Amino acid sequence: MSIRILPNVVSSVTARYLLCGFTILPFLTQAQPVQKSFTQADGKQLMTSARTADTAVKGKPVESPSISTAPATPQVTAAAHVLPLFGERPKTAEQIGREIQFLNECDQNFTSRQEASQFFSARGWDYLSEGQLDTAAYRFNLSWLLNDKNSDAYWGLGVVSYQRNDLPQAVRMLKKGLNVADTNVVLMTDLATVQIRLYQEKQDLNELNDAESLLQKSLTIVPNNPNAFVKLALVNYERTEYAKAWEYFHKARILDISVIDLTFLNELLSKQPDPQGVFK
Repeated sequence: MSIRILPNVVSSVTARYLLCGFTILPFLTQAQPVQKSFTQADGKQLMTSARTADTAVKGKPVESPSISTAPATPQVTAAAHVLPLFGERPKTAEQIGREIQFLNECDQNFTSRQEASQFFSARGWDYLSEGQLDTAAYRFNLSWLLNDKNSDAYWGLGVVSYQRNDLPQAVRMLKKGLNVADTNVVLMTDLATVQIRLYQEKQDLNELNDAESLLQKSLTIVPNNPNAFVKLALVNYERTEYAKAWEYFHKARILDISVIDLTFLNELLSKQPDPQGVFK
């Protein structure tokens, strides 16, 4: 049995398809770990589908009134506090003093800095879902300040950077997140996704090779990951290795047809007929 695909006027398979195929999961309220992945909301915005913690740390208010999250001297620090990792700049004595005060307040309001870090990264995802990129970035920065081993802090800053169309910074932040969560296959796939997009813009083959290596590594951890297979199909499409692209495409289809995007399918069909004859 074959499936006939109607002719469709489509743009290049590059950015339009790259981040499709992920569905937005409802924001979970259960206090349990969940995974997240990139999704393209309208062709421009990049979101995460869920968070690793519930929308509020159990027993804590949404924003504790006893903890000040306002940046010190906003006129001076506005640029720094919304940049990933506070812009990685030297800090003034006043900024250091404010950070010490913030950490002390968190020590009084949370059982540990790790818990506080999870709280502020959860707030970051909340603000990110509302499109408040600067506020989200600041919350992720605070999360990092509390615990630099929290992969969510880097992950969130990577998403913020992507939405700001700063792909190199997005890749850098996601790599930092992967350094502290090196078996997280969803994070691997997200990083590979952005690297493919960066390759499409810069034509740096190293980015494409790195993306493929990450995807292959993710499959050694979770062998039946349809998102990894569909991204490998795209990697091989970019290399004009269409037979391999079809092979990975069908592996993804068999596992979960919902990850298939008609734009990419039409592009692939225009380069080479489906060897399996499923799509025409």
